[in-house]
Amino acid sequence: MCGMIFDYFYKKIKILYLTGSVFVLTACTGGEMVESVTMDSGLVMTTLQEGSGGIAETGQYVGVHYTGWLHDPNVESGRGQQFDSSVDRGTPFRFLLGAGRVIAGWDEGVSGMLIGEKRELIIPSELGYGTRGAGNVIPPNATLVFEVELLSIE
Repeated sequence: MCGMIFDYFYKKIKILYLTGSVFVLTACTGGEMVESVTMDSGLVMTTLQEGSGGIAETGQYVGVHYTGWLHDPNVESGRGQQFDSSVDRGTPFRFLLGAGRVIAGWDEGVSGMLIGEKRELIIPSELGYGTRGAGNVIPPNATLVFEVELLSIE
């Protein structure tokens, strides 16, 4: 068991070094590892499922499945109204990581993921749609919650 935990932390420390994390909270619950990371930017990342494939890095095309919710502090999960989901559409979303083609919270939050990994990203408005919001779906200054699964790297 200790060897598995060491291997897990070694792999994650390498990833955290690459992503520049500043705070790591790790707990072992029911035999599953739960890790939350708060970045300098305010982005909070929680590993929901470990991956085992390659590491997503800036300059690579990545394919993800995601679901997005408005953050609701009155709900235990923090997940309020759902506003989008590639899972519901059945079509993965593909983008160039680190090129600014998605909100900044995605570029930062997907970087360092392993293929097969699922993360919850809690994205402050500054890394999302900011004061402008997005149409009638995302209000100005909204904190967003995404569950993202990394499916592929090219």
